[in-house]
Amino acid sequence: MYCSDYHTHSQLSPDSSAPLEQMAQAAVEAGLDELCVTDHCDLLTLQGEPVERYDWPPAVAQYQAAAAQFSSGLTLKLGLELGMGHLNPAAAQTIVGQPELDFVLGSVHNQSPEKGGVDFYYVPYPDSAACYAALDDYFASMAILAATPCYDVLAHIIYPLRYMEAPVSLEGYYDRIRAILRTAVENGRGMEVNTYRGRTVAEWKPILELYRDCGGEILTVGSDAHIPGGVGKGIREAMELIAGCSFRYVCTYDKRKPVFHKL
Repeated sequence: MYCSDYHTHSQLSPDSSAPLEQMAQAAVEAGLDELCVTDHCDLLTLQGEPVERYDWPPAVAQYQAAAAQFSSGLTLKLGLELGMGHLNPAAAQTIVGQPELDFVLGSVHNQSPEKGGVDFYYVPYPDSAACYAALDDYFASMAILAATPCYDVLAHIIYPLRYMEAPVSLEGYYDRIRAILRTAVENGRGMEVNTYRGRTVAEWKPILELYRDCGGEILTVGSDAHIPGGVGKGIREAMELIAGCSFRYVCTYDKRKPVFHKL
């Protein structure tokens, strides 16, 4: 089974201090075949201020140095996690036009600007009502992102749940999630199963079933690791879940094109 981790962060993300070489070494030690670094580029700051550009030269230089160091034993790819790209499609298209880029995750990390634009990590969730209000806003933004041509794969579509402690069910959102996934499929894009460093695997089963019902085939798997110790966490378990949901492949990417690997 070809094992890849397609959601990882390095010292070029504001919430990581790990050199890419250390993340790559951790991938080798975890027995992975392929690693994609997907550092953050959010078009809103954590506090909701707009951003319009990304500093590519350090990212390309770090990637090229690590790729040379790990030229055998590990396939290393250059990706990007582009957050809130739907808010500025022109800037997003410019950012993802980098020729060295292999892969783009499209994510929603923040509330909509109308709700304050703050990262969902900082939103208070005192009760279930607050959770559902946040989810309403989140899936509305995700629906817009899904239709914006600035990504290859939708990242962690159940993202806000990781911060919510009150009881929450997504069943009332299945129609919205199905519509989001159908939009991605119709535009030739895919979905990520994000293990949150091994903490969320089983939660993806109903989402995978919705994606399958939409005709989805493009799936990537990512740990969302920000430190070497998180690389590869939950990847094999996620692949087993994907196979159990009747999918035949997981994907990696090369210059923005999916490569299908049999499960």
